[in-house]
Amino acid sequence: MAKANKLKIIPLGGLGEIGKNITVFEYKEDIIIVDCGMTFPEDEMLGVDIVIPDITYLIKNKDKIKGLILTHGHEDHVGAIPYVLKKINIPIYGTKLTLGLLSTKLKEHNLGDVELNTVKAGDTIRLGEFQVEFIRTNHSIPDSVALAITTNIGTIIHTGDFKIDYTPISGEVIDLNRFAELGSRGVLALLSDSTNVTRRGYTMSERSVGDTFKDLFSKADSRIIVATFASNVHRVQQIIDAAELYDRKVVVSGRSMVNTVTVATELGYLRMEEGTLIDINEMNRYRKDELVIITTGSQGEPMSALTRIAFSEHRKIELFPDDLVIISASPIPGNEKTISRIINKLIESGTRVVYEDLAEVHVSGHACQEELKLIHTLVKPKFFMPVHGEQRHLKMHADISHSLGTPKENIFILENGQTLELTKNTANIGPSVQAGNILVDGLGVGDVGNIVLRDRKHLSEDGLIVVVVTMSKQDGAVIAGPDIISRGFVYVRESEDLMEEARCVVKKVLSECEKKKITDWATLKSNIRESLRDYIYEKIKRNPMILPIIMEV
Repeated sequence: MAKANKLKIIPLGGLGEIGKNITVFEYKEDIIIVDCGMTFPEDEMLGVDIVIPDITYLIKNKDKIKGLILTHGHEDHVGAIPYVLKKINIPIYGTKLTLGLLSTKLKEHNLGDVELNTVKAGDTIRLGEFQVEFIRTNHSIPDSVALAITTNIGTIIHTGDFKIDYTPISGEVIDLNRFAELGSRGVLALLSDSTNVTRRGYTMSERSVGDTFKDLFSKADSRIIVATFASNVHRVQQIIDAAELYDRKVVVSGRSMVNTVTVATELGYLRMEEGTLIDINEMNRYRKDELVIITTGSQGEPMSALTRIAFSEHRKIELFPDDLVIISASPIPGNEKTISRIINKLIESGTRVVYEDLAEVHVSGHACQEELKLIHTLVKPKFFMPVHGEQRHLKMHADISHSLGTPKENIFILENGQTLELTKNTANIGPSVQAGNILVDGLGVGDVGNIVLRDRKHLSEDGLIVVVVTMSKQDGAVIAGPDIISRGFVYVRESEDLMEEARCVVKKVLSECEKKKITDWATLKSNIRESLRDYIYEKIKRNPMILPIIMEV
């Protein structure tokens, strides 16, 4: 009986981060899911498009799931939903803009039969044993909410991604009063965003970026190109406001940016005068000093609009030397070199480039230390579990919580797949469940694993040698070959001696196998591979992938 009355919290996904993409809450026979996001692949995940959470545990318990609750519309919180819905059809709850952006994504995946339930900050819904209240917060996208999840065990507050912005673009300030009310009643556990925990002080208001835009726009005498995250609707609004202030028309480039602007405008989250937004094909009808282009590519993504513009590969937008390019974002860790490459290419073209190091063209959407402390102080949780961060972030957030009076034994840093089991008075780490990452490559979901990645890495570093031999079906004699084909290993025309010697090595192996009457293909291939590998490594200290192909005639 005691076991059934434990509330379980299970972070299931987040590449390198804990509880970033998906968190499971389980009580008695009911489960609710908070967020369901994707991650972009790490450098060594060659050819992989996106990374989604492993939902094996949810598939096994799909009959218990009462709903999926979304905190906001960023890709790392909603991006995996189409893939999950193909396995489990569950009702989804989110705010208007969040579901608007999700609907576009579902259409792309031809998913029409999905139950979408619109909620707003201040609403409370009942899902089985769970009561879920939506609390207004500030973030870099409108309609973001925190969650107060209540069961008979107690109340859990999940902040989602948030910051405290006293002058937000939307005019709606985070509902600190509600956090305080819940704290005064007693909060069993707090799960809090840890993304910016290493930064002291407070996160700057989004409005400070708008002032910078107005200053830059007032001095620009030619075309302006601004790259930012497609989902940062507040940032897009401020670009539009600055453009209208200086009588410029706005062009939107990049599929995700077009989708976001379309949805946000239709739902009333982007406001602009009639005629401000023009089609990309109408640009030539205006002078360069009458145009602002809002584009994707602030992280230097290879196929993004900004990258294609920088390398003169964009079909509609040609870069001019007198353009002003503003990169309104900070590099995601790991993207620094890619962004530097784009900046250098833009400068090489003669354009003026403004980025975070040169002007206040970006502020974070995540809370810094003093904001995190304020939430802790208002909520006064019995137990604390830092989420949305790497180990260094979670550890620092745990230390901050301890400095505010939370006993160390009441602070839990979990790995993805670990279970935090709560009662009214206790919290312990319970058994782990299957968790991890599923790699998506094109239309293939989960068919790229460690072995495939290892082979791709091997090929990318050392290249490939293909050995083709034609043998007689009757007596196993070599009829043609061996022919040796190099791909990414050496340039054959400049390495003819090496290739000829390699051919001789293979001939020798085949001759020895013929003498020993070895006709088994597996043994032949293994002998060719080993002998050729030893020869090449001894000769030039390289270790290419060797692929023997034997044909019988």
